[in-house]
Amino acid sequence: MHLTITTLDDHIMNVEVSEDLEIENLKAQCEFELGVPSANIVLTWEGRPLVEEKKTLKAYGIKNGDMLLLQQMRGQQQQAAPQAAGSGLGAGIPQLDFGNIQMPGTSRPPPKPDLEDPLVILELIKNNPHERALLKERNPPLSDALESGNTERFVEVYRRQRDQRLEKERERNRLLQMDPFNPEAQRLIAEEIRLKNVESNMESAIEFVPESFGQVIMLYVDCLVNGHPVKAFVDSGAQMTIMSQACAERCSIMRLVDTRWAGIAKGVGTQNIIGRVHLGQIQIGNDFLQSSFSILENQPMDMLLGLDMLKRHQCVIDLQKNELLIGTTGTRTPFLPENQLPAHARINSQSQEPDEDQQLAAALQKSAEEAAGGSNTSTSSKSDSDRSKTLTATPPNPGQSTLSGGATSNGANSSQSSSSGSFSAQAGASGAQAAFSETVIRRLVEKGYNRHDVLEALTNANGDEQKASIALFAKSLKF
Repeated sequence: MHLTITTLDDHIMNVEVSEDLEIENLKAQCEFELGVPSANIVLTWEGRPLVEEKKTLKAYGIKNGDMLLLQQMRGQQQQAAPQAAGSGLGAGIPQLDFGNIQMPGTSRPPPKPDLEDPLVILELIKNNPHERALLKERNPPLSDALESGNTERFVEVYRRQRDQRLEKERERNRLLQMDPFNPEAQRLIAEEIRLKNVESNMESAIEFVPESFGQVIMLYVDCLVNGHPVKAFVDSGAQMTIMSQACAERCSIMRLVDTRWAGIAKGVGTQNIIGRVHLGQIQIGNDFLQSSFSILENQPMDMLLGLDMLKRHQCVIDLQKNELLIGTTGTRTPFLPENQLPAHARINSQSQEPDEDQQLAAALQKSAEEAAGGSNTSTSSKSDSDRSKTLTATPPNPGQSTLSGGATSNGANSSQSSSSGSFSAQAGASGAQAAFSETVIRRLVEKGYNRHDVLEALTNANGDEQKASIALFAKSLKF
């Protein structure tokens, strides 16, 4: 049966015991849990001490769900002193208290941690993943200080928040001591009553529906768009199906974007709509489904299946089986577990790995810096019409590759360059990497090519936009 044992210092312990358990064995179990010697333990039930240690719980009439009070008795010698004095034994002998002497083989309860010490709070939270998750949700500033690993920052934030709480408490006490008919005091009293109701409501929720405090993962499914794998977010609350610009470039459908449908998407926030792809195919399982996409500029999710697509194909979100049912075909596809979700959609996501474009841009930057380290300038003196060229490598920003320079063309020997930017080839070293204008890259991407393929083609063509365009077109014809 289940018993609740409480102490005078509000320590509560829940135990599962048999009704035939003797009192001395129950004391021994309490000694193991609390570190209090069983000889000093007195158990009380309904105001009556349980002094017969060989008697069972059933014999005392203790039932399932009852509560026992545990008291720790100290200095039993002092209790026996009056008896000795009344009997005339040991009269005139001072009574000594040996209660503070620790006997061999016994252990004292560990000291309670100081919960006002920031370092103690830091260690308690750091070693408890559940508390860290709650702190991240309820106190983001303190959670950020904890995750930074900077102890001094954590102590500073904790003490600042503690001082703010103490200041509010002092202000509350000051107002409570004012005239109760003061409007400000009345407002404070009403707020105190409201906060108590909120706290009571939360305690009821913790007791009866604790699952309401958990976090749920979002609904994602695996699909293919133009042969490229995409993790799509199923959102019946979204009016239209949307796709991020990065995903559209990766799936090579930017060439189909109708910019006449550009605008602003409004919801929880606002985002720019680049345009609309009027007809595209989404492969979910073995089914090919037609849908339209609105391309958003800065969208963290690759693709979002909105209500327009879900209603068109009569989709059913089956949460009991954790599946998405496509009504027009009868196909069922399971929702993804948390370990297969994109990094930004996971509950405890910490950081995201850089994508391929960022890695390629970083490689181009490093190569350009290494090439520029040997010689930053080069001159040519073939004829009077040739001018000296000074090439200066500018480190690109993350996510893009640029190289600003003063390269000029000379007669029939010059190659065709773009109208909005220039490329520069590093003189003297064969096979050196070239970096390119962002305008040239964007112009090729707008033709529907993948950004990674565009950067690779420009590298192979030494920055020649026309040659890179021809190579990309030829590559797209291969099946």
